Amino acid sequence: MKVKVKDSIFELEPEQLEKLFKEKQAIAIKINGQSKDLSSLSSLNEDEEIELITPESKEGLEILRHSTAHIMAHAVKDLFPQVKVTIGPAIEDGFYYDFDKDEPFTEDDLQKIEKRMQEIIKAKNPFIRKEISKQEAIKLFESLGESYKVEILNEIEDDRVSVYEEGGFIDLCRGPHIPHTGMVKAFKLLSVAGAYWRGDERNKMLQRIYGTAFQTKQALDEYLKFLEEIKKRDHRRLGKQLRLFEISEEVGPGLIIWLPNGAIVRKIIEDFWKDEHLKAGYQLLYTPHIAKLELWSKSGHLDFYRENMFSPMQIDEVAYQLKPMNCPFHIQVYKSELRSYRDLPLRLAELGTVYRYERSGVLHGLLRVRGFTQDDAHIFCTEEQLEEEIQKVLDFTIFVLSTFGFDNYEIYISTRPEKYVGSLENWEKATNALEQALKKRDLPYQIDPGEGVFYGPKIDIKIKDVLNRAWQCSTIQVDFNIPERFDITYRGKDGKQHRSIMIHRALMGSLERFMGVLIEHYAGAFPLWLAPVQVEVMSISEKHVDYAKQVYDKLIQKSVRVKLNTENEKIGYKIRQGTLNKVPYMVIVGDKEMESGKITVRLREGKNLELITIDEFLQQLFERIQQRK
Repeated sequence: MKVKVKDSIFELEPEQLEKLFKEKQAIAIKINGQSKDLSSLSSLNEDEEIELITPESKEGLEILRHSTAHIMAHAVKDLFPQVKVTIGPAIEDGFYYDFDKDEPFTEDDLQKIEKRMQEIIKAKNPFIRKEISKQEAIKLFESLGESYKVEILNEIEDDRVSVYEEGGFIDLCRGPHIPHTGMVKAFKLLSVAGAYWRGDERNKMLQRIYGTAFQTKQALDEYLKFLEEIKKRDHRRLGKQLRLFEISEEVGPGLIIWLPNGAIVRKIIEDFWKDEHLKAGYQLLYTPHIAKLELWSKSGHLDFYRENMFSPMQIDEVAYQLKPMNCPFHIQVYKSELRSYRDLPLRLAELGTVYRYERSGVLHGLLRVRGFTQDDAHIFCTEEQLEEEIQKVLDFTIFVLSTFGFDNYEIYISTRPEKYVGSLENWEKATNALEQALKKRDLPYQIDPGEGVFYGPKIDIKIKDVLNRAWQCSTIQVDFNIPERFDITYRGKDGKQHRSIMIHRALMGSLERFMGVLIEHYAGAFPLWLAPVQVEVMSISEKHVDYAKQVYDKLIQKSVRVKLNTENEKIGYKIRQGTLNKVPYMVIVGDKEMESGKITVRLREGKNLELITIDEFLQQLFERIQQRK
């Protein structure tokens, strides 16, 4: 038999093959590139190429997790026989299974389910694959009262399907699975959430149990530790603790209220953004929040984006629409005067607030909202200028991201989707321009097939935070379509009218989402230049209040964002509160500071600096602010 192990091909006899499986702890195999259960070995033909799948491989881990999801469903059915099972796939970091249960699962329920799973694992029940006719399967699951499985089967076109049985529990599944339940070494049930059947809010709400599994306990422990770190950095918790933003049910879900601390951080980001755009040759705009519905029909958004738009409103018997995008307004600016080749490239930028309908189930703090401010810009250029403009946008994007502390990212080119507008020739030109720009900047990228927007291909840049999580923020999109729809042209050197090319781009994506990522990246401890309060001045006792006020006044006159704390509390309490509030510098004044005319500076990390003068402190402060560190 030909066996592939880490790209090397070996010729082995059956007994050697069995020994190799044990050595490599194989849990499944690939036969001629197709994943199969280990039991498929009995039906092997000569000269077939076999690839071992081990638990530590990506595919092996996925099979292990999928099998653990089945074990979980088995345990749930044993403990709650009235529950109906639906689907239970492996996902990126674990697995889930959806159950039809009237009452939500509790924490006690999860513990009981875990205990029953351990018993099933200890029993080492073999996963037995059976292929039966579709009609047999329908009768089987009807007899078991599993209506969701019957619904799935009725939509399957194949005449034959596969089911898996272990320990008396039967599930509909393509497989493959691990040989037996005892191969699950380390797992944990993590949480319960509601999920509509097939993701459609018109369907019944199901109970989804999330879990994870790893090949070793050490790997599981490391992952659980990682999850704890994510909880500590959760921007929703920190946003409340640091008084950055609020989401009120009275106002509406997915709509952000920026509190004073958050508003200050946002102002700093906006000021930086505007200043750098002016330096880069952009012109700033402000545009309305609504427009006639007809505008969105002309732009194509009604045809391709309607489900993400709020319902229209009637004003003077004319339909108006909350804007989901800024681009049609920027086109109106372009068309407000005749354009020549000498005017191009024309770069228009706006921090424009848009509104998109998101289902309530997917809303998530600042990361998924219904109203958000895009750091939007549109560049109008000639075909000859296209590649150079994309390169400039790439350089600008990397500069902005690195300024905020993001130096690691993944880059994707998203190509033509199934539903698209424009000619194939233009799509090819646009995609080539994006690829060439990345190559000339020596930026590695991957292709994301079919994930372009309806009007053109795009570059997506996913930034990596301190926990190595990827976040979609920056995007660069080439658009040949909207210029045609709105007939935007320029007069060329030849005196004739030519079609302008349009580039959509966002460097941060949206201020809301970017702020959420920043909070989690820094765990709320913003760099000095971004911190809402840079310095907190604290008096040790009442007799030091006047001197504390003098220090405060001098700092505030120098435009330092400073807070004065002269409350009648012990200094240890004040320091603890300042540390919890992530204030970069705490200035402490007592007897020795008053006598020397100096100050003691404490860093939020807990280190005290030597006594220094206020002027020396200001010099250090401004150097760090200027360096944006």
